[in-house]
Amino acid sequence: MANKEIDEISGVETTGHEWDGLKELNNPLPRWWLWVLYLCIAWSLVYYVLYPSWPLVSDYTHGILGFSQRAAALEAVAEQRAARDARGGDLANATLEEIAASPDLLEFALANGRAAFAQNCAACHGAGATGFTGYPNLNDDDWIWGGTLEDIHQTISHGIRWEEDYDTRFGDMTAFGRDGILGGEEITNVAAYVRTLSGLEPERGDAAAGQAIFEANCAVCHGADATGQQALGAPNLTDQIWLYGSAQATIEEAVTNGRGGVMPAMGPRFTDDGVTLKSLAVYVHSLGGGQ
Repeated sequence: MANKEIDEISGVETTGHEWDGLKELNNPLPRWWLWVLYLCIAWSLVYYVLYPSWPLVSDYTHGILGFSQRAAALEAVAEQRAARDARGGDLANATLEEIAASPDLLEFALANGRAAFAQNCAACHGAGATGFTGYPNLNDDDWIWGGTLEDIHQTISHGIRWEEDYDTRFGDMTAFGRDGILGGEEITNVAAYVRTLSGLEPERGDAAAGQAIFEANCAVCHGADATGQQALGAPNLTDQIWLYGSAQATIEEAVTNGRGGVMPAMGPRFTDDGVTLKSLAVYVHSLGGGQ
């Protein structure tokens, strides 16, 4: 108390505390700040009485209202799950055509399919389903294995070249070069011809000679007009949609070593009576390229 004095610069009384020549001024907190503090303390006591607030050894104080945010959240999730299961039951009992024809079922299937696609398919096909090199764009109208609702459902359910599924879609492109069926010059020529099918200029080789090679070796799967066969998974070579790229070197690589991309069978992943599989088929079909 004897050390208190008036600070010459600020004119404020000191508290009597001094450290290394620095004196502490006696500036009390603003009255409004103190009232806020007191109200917060009072509110915390009320909250302690009404709501869960204090942890114990193996439990916690529940409060006289017995409210729990966790219980409320679990109840809300249970309600949503029950509503989803109810609508899912309608979806499970409906055919793909019935789903597409029913606005209510279609709305639910699209929402459910969009969520399932993001969790299971976007890693390969992209968040917007535009695909990557070797992974098809699902927004265009080019379908290797067919783009009807049934076709898409079959592909999603059983996959492509997925050996663990007996009903998987299966079709391989022959490795003409690796297996010694065609020589290097023949591969160059047929690749040059394939580029011309979609209006591209050959980068090298004799396209006219390549046509004869194509007719003798490739037309059996891709068709005499090169528009492909979906039953075999043989793509249309006359459009300008290229799964692996249109560079002649890329085409030559395909002719030399073949192609055989794999898609997992999604059927075993879901145990909801086919609701998710149907939702995925409907959603993929709606992206713009469904047949």
